[in-house]
Amino acid sequence: MTPTPETPAGSDAVAQAAALIAAVEDACGPAPVVPTAYRDTSPLPVTGAAAPVAQPGRPPMSQRATDVSALMLAGGAGTLMAGTGAGVALWALGGVDPVALALAAGAPVAVLAALSRVLRRAGQAAAQAAPVTHHHTYTGPVRQEHRTTTTTTRGVIARTRNGR
Repeated sequence: MTPTPETPAGSDAVAQAAALIAAVEDACGPAPVVPTAYRDTSPLPVTGAAAPVAQPGRPPMSQRATDVSALMLAGGAGTLMAGTGAGVALWALGGVDPVALALAAGAPVAVLAALSRVLRRAGQAAAQAAPVTHHHTYTGPVRQEHRTTTTTTRGVIARTRNGR
């Protein structure tokens, strides 16, 4: 567009700049409020009027009861495997001399009993060792007091004595 005598030369540029400023102000205006959560309050659909019935399989129970039940099942499986292994071992050892079998089975028990006795004696010796002495170093005047509190109870009446 060429400028005419009645319009100044920069009026088109001024109009474009004003439109640009208005567009930027509209874009930077307050943001619309967008909800961050929605709760559907409509009632749940009813599938029938019959009462709830326990379904086949494991009955409904708490998480702790489920954990304990799974633990019992795992323990039962472990016991089954250990019992089967012991049965197979005894069947295989059916032709072995009973005295040799008793010695072989009793040796580990005897070793464990001896080790437990040694450890118990070592613990008793450590308990009977000399008590640890504590040394305290003070850099100023120190006042030490020792008080003994004795409480005697006879029936309902209690008597407390504070001594030095």
